Amino acid sequence: MDWAEKRELVRVAKLYYFQGLTQAEISKKIGVSRPVISKLLQKAKDAGIVEIIIKDETVNVVEIEQKLEEMFSLDEAIVVPANGIENQELIKQLVAKEAAMHLSKLAKNVKSIGLSWGTTLYHMVNEYPYERNPEMMVYPLVGGTGRKHVEIHSNQLAYELSKRMGANCEFLYAPALVETVDLKEQILQSESIRVLLDQIRKVEIALLGIGFLEESTLFNMGYLKEEEMEELKQNQAVGDIGSRFIDKDGKQIQIPLNNRVIGIDLPDLFQIPTVIAVATGLAKVTAIRAALRGGYFHKLFVDERTARELIATSDDKGNSEE
Repeated sequence: MDWAEKRELVRVAKLYYFQGLTQAEISKKIGVSRPVISKLLQKAKDAGIVEIIIKDETVNVVEIEQKLEEMFSLDEAIVVPANGIENQELIKQLVAKEAAMHLSKLAKNVKSIGLSWGTTLYHMVNEYPYERNPEMMVYPLVGGTGRKHVEIHSNQLAYELSKRMGANCEFLYAPALVETVDLKEQILQSESIRVLLDQIRKVEIALLGIGFLEESTLFNMGYLKEEEMEELKQNQAVGDIGSRFIDKDGKQIQIPLNNRVIGIDLPDLFQIPTVIAVATGLAKVTAIRAALRGGYFHKLFVDERTARELIATSDDKGNSEE
């Protein structure tokens, strides 16, 4: 490249990047066509005359998101910066708020949404903006009756979300987990519950939290007994999705306990167009990784610290370095 050509590239680059002229304005100024200006700008990049560097604190977050998407075959990972924040409830609220804003955009193009239960989804519902979607139907993905922590039950969350969305709501009048498989079969004989479960399987968007065994909300709510927790540990359960317990590879544990759940089955998630996980906290890394390995989700909302730990403890195929 001779001096004159290099000078021309520098001149065009300065007009475009420093002075903010459009390619059309530059072409008029120096008397050549706009496609020529486009080629000169590209040549300036190729020659190293122009280097584009993005200087922003979100760049690292975007790189983490892209890594998670690659590792776990996600359509989209949304990582919420939370470095320096030690309050786990605040971190949960920040991630939940981001999920709520994202859901608000997605909801404009669908007619049905389902959600499970838990504290993270509770915060997400509370962060959802008030709207009016009279044609929308909100469903609970699992049963939700009981006396403890009613505010995080699936039915209650579905109702609260429907109020904020200005939508309609259905209720699943059954516990998330019943005492025996026989009792579950008796409950499923109710036509209204069977019909509702069929509708739940056909929702366009499903939102789920990810539970972890060490501090199981199901246990704290009184659904699980000590001996059942021990059975889960013996069968190497690491967490649950929609009250279905999974192992480290994301596979549903084959024990009667999982057959006592009233709600959506894990294989049903594969038929739903958009399945979203919202999860936070280093304590949940093993459970989140397992859920991602199962391939149940299209989108993941997570805090930055947890995302970094997911990457650090997994290889390129999403397998833990154990």
